[in-house]
Amino acid sequence: MQKQSLNHEDLQKDIFIVVPAFNEERTVTKVVTELCQMKYMVVVVNDGSHDKTYPIVKKLQKKYPQQISVYSHPINRGLGAALKTGMEASLRKGAKYIVTFDADCQHDPNDIDNVCEPLKRDEADVVLGDRNFDDMPLTKKLSNQIMNFITLIFYGVKVNDSQSGLRAFNIKATTLLEINSRGYGVSSEIVREIKKNHLRLAEVPIKTIYTPYSIAKGTNASVGLQILVKMIIDILKKI
Repeated sequence: MQKQSLNHEDLQKDIFIVVPAFNEERTVTKVVTELCQMKYMVVVVNDGSHDKTYPIVKKLQKKYPQQISVYSHPINRGLGAALKTGMEASLRKGAKYIVTFDADCQHDPNDIDNVCEPLKRDEADVVLGDRNFDDMPLTKKLSNQIMNFITLIFYGVKVNDSQSGLRAFNIKATTLLEINSRGYGVSSEIVREIKKNHLRLAEVPIKTIYTPYSIAKGTNASVGLQILVKMIIDILKKI
């Protein structure tokens, strides 16, 4: 396969996009290709996939060798662990800003500049993408509203979209974050870490692309209940 001819000086080398991927063979090519075409540095974390995700991203890496780094967990460790692997790798590679970006095609790559802008202006340490709940399928809307309420009750932080997968961090925030949750609970955990470390938070409206595939992903009532139980257990351990 012919390698992508791209001047290294043209790359957006300050911005690293972390893409956690677990069994995303249907969508990962589109997501990673679009990010590379927009000249971002991309860190794909294959989280123990048992489909063709890993060979697909390795093939993409050959096409965009200057931009794509691939890390792989031998077993599925969960979203939190995948984000931690990708963020730590991005720091080692010299990232100035780190963006988390889901691999299921629900995010618009054009929103990356929007979520990074408050960081570049030094107005925030962490930026959360704020999805329009009015456009969200009803079951997703209710689940995410419940998670916002739970996050407020447990961590005392009011945010519009605690479970958004599109987020941006500067070096300070990335270094201070202590991520322990392996699953989707990482989203609420990040909000907790923002408060604990007195980080400046901004929220920016983003577009979300809903397909039957992306709707099936992410937080639902069952996942929300699991997150709630985990949060209660964590608090009881500290009593």
